[in-house]
Amino acid sequence: MKPIMPQENIFAFDQLPYTALEGAISAQTLSFHHGKHLKTYVDNMNKMLPDSGLQGLSLQDVVRQSTGALRNNAGQVLNHVMYFEQFCTGGRSMSSKMESLLVRDFGSVEAFKTEFEQKGTSLFGSGWVWLSVDENGRLVITQEKDAANPVQKGLSPLLTFDVWEHAYYLDFQNRRADYLKAMWAVVDWNVVESRL
Repeated sequence: MKPIMPQENIFAFDQLPYTALEGAISAQTLSFHHGKHLKTYVDNMNKMLPDSGLQGLSLQDVVRQSTGALRNNAGQVLNHVMYFEQFCTGGRSMSSKMESLLVRDFGSVEAFKTEFEQKGTSLFGSGWVWLSVDENGRLVITQEKDAANPVQKGLSPLLTFDVWEHAYYLDFQNRRADYLKAMWAVVDWNVVESRL
C-alpha cells in the first residue's frame, strides 16, 4: 500500500483498496482515515511547501527541517505513509532475522508485542507508537505525541501503530488496546524489515 509518491516537489495522493484490511480495520475506517484525514494532510503540506524553501527534499528531510504548521502536516503525512505501507491483507510473517533482532532487544517476540501495545495504550491523547533503530543499531520503542516522528530524534523508524482516535474509533470505540492487538494480523513484516 503506497499512498503518496513525490512528484516535482509535491506529493501526489493515491487511492487505496479500502477493503484490504477487513478483519482488522473496516473499509469505513480506512475510507475516513486515508481518504479524508491523510488527504487533508497531503493537501495542506503541498500548499505550504512552495514557500518553505524545502521543495525537492525527501519527506523525512521536510519533517526534520520544518517548523510549525508545515512540520505538523508533513509529520502526519510521513507517519501515515509509513503506517499504510506496512500493512497487507492477511499480513506477512517476519523473517528469522527480524525475529532474532526482536529477541535480542526485547527477550522474545511476545515481550516486544506486549511492550509495544502497552506503550500504545498508555500514550495520553493523540499520537503514535513506534519501533525504531537507534544510533547503536538497537531496536527501541517510543511514544510520539501528535505529529512527531522518530526521525526528529535521530532514530530510524521501522513500524508504527497510529493511536489517534480516528484510526480505530469507528471499529473499536474506546478500546484502543483491542485495536492494537488486532493490527498484528495485517503487518507486512517484509516492509518493516526493508526499513532496517
